[in-house]
Amino acid sequence: MCERARSLSGRPEGPYRAVESADALVTQDFEGVDTLDKLFVHAVKRFGQASCLGTREVLSEEEEKQPNGKIFKKLVLGDYSWMTYEEVNQAVESFGSGLAALGQQPCNTIAIFCETRAEWMITAQACFRRNFPLVTLYATLGEDAVVYGLDQCGATHLITSTELLRTKLKNVLSAVSGLQHVVYAGSDEVCRADYPQSLAMHSIQEVMELGTKPENLSKEYKRPTASDLAVVMYTSGSTGKPKGVKMQHSNLIAGMAGQCQRIPGLGSQDTYIAYLPLAHVLELTAEISCVSHGCRLGYSSPHTLTDQSSKIKSGGKGDCSVLKPTPHAAVPEIMDRICKNVNGKLREMSVIQRTLFKVGYNYKLQKVSQGADSPVCNKLFFKRVNLLLGGCVRLMLSGGAPLSASTQRFMNVCFCPVAVGYGLTETCGAGTISEFSDYSTGRVGAPLICSEIKLRDWPEGGYTSQDKPHPRGEILIGGPNVAMGYYGSEGEEENDNFWVDEAGQRWFCTGDVGEVHPDGCLQIVDRKKDLVKLQAGEYVSLGKIEAALKNSPLIDNICVYASRLYINYILCVCVCVCGTVGKLERFEVPQKIRLSSEAWTPETGLVTDAFKLKRKELKNHYIKDIERLYGAK
Repeated sequence: MCERARSLSGRPEGPYRAVESADALVTQDFEGVDTLDKLFVHAVKRFGQASCLGTREVLSEEEEKQPNGKIFKKLVLGDYSWMTYEEVNQAVESFGSGLAALGQQPCNTIAIFCETRAEWMITAQACFRRNFPLVTLYATLGEDAVVYGLDQCGATHLITSTELLRTKLKNVLSAVSGLQHVVYAGSDEVCRADYPQSLAMHSIQEVMELGTKPENLSKEYKRPTASDLAVVMYTSGSTGKPKGVKMQHSNLIAGMAGQCQRIPGLGSQDTYIAYLPLAHVLELTAEISCVSHGCRLGYSSPHTLTDQSSKIKSGGKGDCSVLKPTPHAAVPEIMDRICKNVNGKLREMSVIQRTLFKVGYNYKLQKVSQGADSPVCNKLFFKRVNLLLGGCVRLMLSGGAPLSASTQRFMNVCFCPVAVGYGLTETCGAGTISEFSDYSTGRVGAPLICSEIKLRDWPEGGYTSQDKPHPRGEILIGGPNVAMGYYGSEGEEENDNFWVDEAGQRWFCTGDVGEVHPDGCLQIVDRKKDLVKLQAGEYVSLGKIEAALKNSPLIDNICVYASRLYINYILCVCVCVCGTVGKLERFEVPQKIRLSSEAWTPETGLVTDAFKLKRKELKNHYIKDIERLYGAK
């Protein structure tokens, strides 16, 4: 087994570093490029006339009647139109100049509450250049969370879209104190009388035109330094109020240096499809990394991603079919849905076709497990499957939540090599990424070259560094990619979550439990918050049970719950039906089940944008059912 990381102390608890960075952790991808502003300028100099950001034209919107009689709105879409690196650079300069003309000051926060689109990235680059710390808010956050984030950060300027102005923000803006300017993307008309008179409303185009006026464009400004605050990223959070994670330029630069080292051959020949929320650290760092290496970014959405997506007209082409992406980032929920989509089509095939596919699948699975490929199987069995994602995907990166072994194997066989990453907003998305050549499942790879990992004993949960066959414990991540804490809570929670060691290195306590394999690769085995103790003394991992039950093709989503008052058994709420049980102890099998036909999406507030369960919200949503199932009076 090839060594990928080693313990610097020689002890099982670590700290563990990648073999390439055993002597020193990496802080930059390109020498002397230590801010996000410098990173983009570096890319513009290298790839000036190459395509950079692409947006697909909406030709028309039509109503389509479904077999059940319902009417759905569908989009008729054209080709992608592209801005070159130089054109994006000019837009960044103009927009930043316009924001400054509207009174935005350096080192003062500016907020963005917007869907993933080209204007989001242009806004971000303008803020990085002008030293405006960018506060990011998920477009699917609830109204209370949006007000909380905007009030806490104290932003006077907000970037959003016409769609969100009409919906999420319509009843919110009047409750936000201190907001003065709202800048919106989109071509729809905005009725300014619908919003507080104290707010000045501007389209992005108007702000750019303001910025191009000679008296504004000629004004000098100071660029950021590596230690300046770049992003305050509000996490949607699985519990409680959202927290704003403070990231300096140096934190993000280091994190992306680690990520890019683990992704082979990223370059100007690549096309990346951008559809995940840019307010999520996975997508933000993925897009900036792609731009820094000359890739072109084509914008999409989950509603138009594939030919089968909800807003694509019957017979129309989804964004993947038109764009033909090569690297592809996804959260496990997206991969699970791809697998279920393919398996659904397999069930429609004849017995002979299904048998041939299974033979090809098993043969390639055997080859993949040996580190090889099967071009013949790819051509005979998987070419049509690959067209679901455009037919050109050469590698996929999964992050944001645990990826099941069955889904990872399926994607490896039917599509391309899949690397699994582990990181948090608090570590700028960086922690570990598995090698694309590593076809083992359940592991998240070795520490990135910007990070190191320690295991801290958690005896109450039964995890210690002396465990056999592998050391286990709570995961601590250290390195230059570790963020600076939470906005507005300086000194309150820093000692519990963030700290600086005697060598001056920052650390973050993740709350996840992992084990380190002999080759230095990490496996996530538990989450401290997900562990409950039953009356008989058994510890039950809710996440482990959910992962096992979710493998059933009959289950779309599931939440396992254990009451602190009635904890002699557990129960679950699941969307669709509960199927087979996979490798669970008797006490881990839910004894009572509540079936639900309601899909859990970020819009419902029951899951995060990464489709992680919001346990508190799910409990409150189903509290009457939970009390009934536990027999409460």
